[in-house]
Amino acid sequence: MSATPIVTRFAPSPTGFLHIGGARTALFNWLFARHHNGTFLLRIEDTDIARSTPEATAAILDGMDWLGLEYDGEAVSQIGRIAEHAKAVDHMIERGTAYRCYATKEEIDTARDKARAEKRPLGFDSPWRDKPYDPALDMPFTVRLKAPREGETVIEDAVQGRVAFGNEQLDDLILLRSDGTPTYMLAVVVDDYDMGVTHVIRGDDHLTNAARQTLIYQALGYTPPIFAHIPLIHGPDGAKLSKRHGALGVGEYRDMGYLPEAMRNYLARLGWAHGDDEFFTTEQAIAWFDLDGIGKSAARFDFAKLENLNGQHMRAADDAHLANVVARTMENRDGPDLNDNQKDALRLAMPGLKERAKTIVELIESAYYIYATRPLELDTKAEKLLPDEARSMLVELTSHLRDATEWGAVGLEEIVKSFAAEKEMKLGKVAQPLRAALTGRATSPGIYDVMMTLGREETLMRLDDQIMA
Repeated sequence: MSATPIVTRFAPSPTGFLHIGGARTALFNWLFARHHNGTFLLRIEDTDIARSTPEATAAILDGMDWLGLEYDGEAVSQIGRIAEHAKAVDHMIERGTAYRCYATKEEIDTARDKARAEKRPLGFDSPWRDKPYDPALDMPFTVRLKAPREGETVIEDAVQGRVAFGNEQLDDLILLRSDGTPTYMLAVVVDDYDMGVTHVIRGDDHLTNAARQTLIYQALGYTPPIFAHIPLIHGPDGAKLSKRHGALGVGEYRDMGYLPEAMRNYLARLGWAHGDDEFFTTEQAIAWFDLDGIGKSAARFDFAKLENLNGQHMRAADDAHLANVVARTMENRDGPDLNDNQKDALRLAMPGLKERAKTIVELIESAYYIYATRPLELDTKAEKLLPDEARSMLVELTSHLRDATEWGAVGLEEIVKSFAAEKEMKLGKVAQPLRAALTGRATSPGIYDVMMTLGREETLMRLDDQIMA
């Protein structure tokens, strides 16, 4: 690796949300920069004025913030650099590597129709390529790259290896439109150079762009960065990723209950590997990440693997932190705001709660008994566990619980087991109705943990509610 400080960038277009492919690209750039103690920059490519929106920019920034992908310095707006793009074009014209093209749209369309009919490449051979500049000519013009017509352009890609393009395939692309705005190809090159980007890490659908951009670098007299084109993400069936596979906005994964650390872990494994490691922390990912771990084959998005990893990260998470995540998620989902006592109860119950859940949404559902208001609303399965005979049984059990000398897990378990033995009932026939009455659900953490979390007073009042129902 060069001694030159590493600089990477993420350059999304603000025309929609931060989708999963873009998030993975941002993550790889962030990990590579952090691994090498380098710089990770953000550039908003907003020169497409018709499609770019402030709302999309805000969604991208929000998604990156949630994922924890902090960038260095201020975000750069590409549209604010139009003057720099124009200067670069002037520089190329002076070097003789770009030219003014006065061809009209009709002329270009006619030439391409002819090429199509003759089954030739559709690249436009401008008659203005080698004409001397006439300052007296007062007509609209574009500025085109004077691309080489022979030989090949070679990309020594850090992931794909050596990739060669015949220059006859690379036409004189437009650099500056007739209205003075830069094209994507020009703006990317100028911005990356001015921002000192050393490594361009992006999807391999940009590989052809790398060839065209290399020609622009050469036309400017600049040294191109190191390109690393990473495999795209496909669905489990191998088809191009779509919404049915998981091509959603990052914010939707947050709403579905995934942790950002789990998303970072899972996205890192889409196209990159460190041995057989599947579960790892962000600190480990930073320590391990490098370009040689990226494969060439398309990665496959798998919700089951994501859920599994999310469950592992939840179980590894600090209980107080996880309780805070649950509380914030409930607020964002317009759920009830937890009071201090409920937050304390949630934190105390977290070891049992997180063992059963794979997402924050599932964890919220499992914790219903903590924030539910009396009398509890029973779900269908819980209602079936409380027929009249079960409620009559709870009358006697409640009497025993009311007489408990201390409210501890061991003592409560002894009371319930002794009661079941006395009535010659299987323990489940006692514990299941008890669980339904206290939680409103048929499943929950251990029933004695539930009673400890609720406390004596709340437990007895909830039992009384169901007895009198």
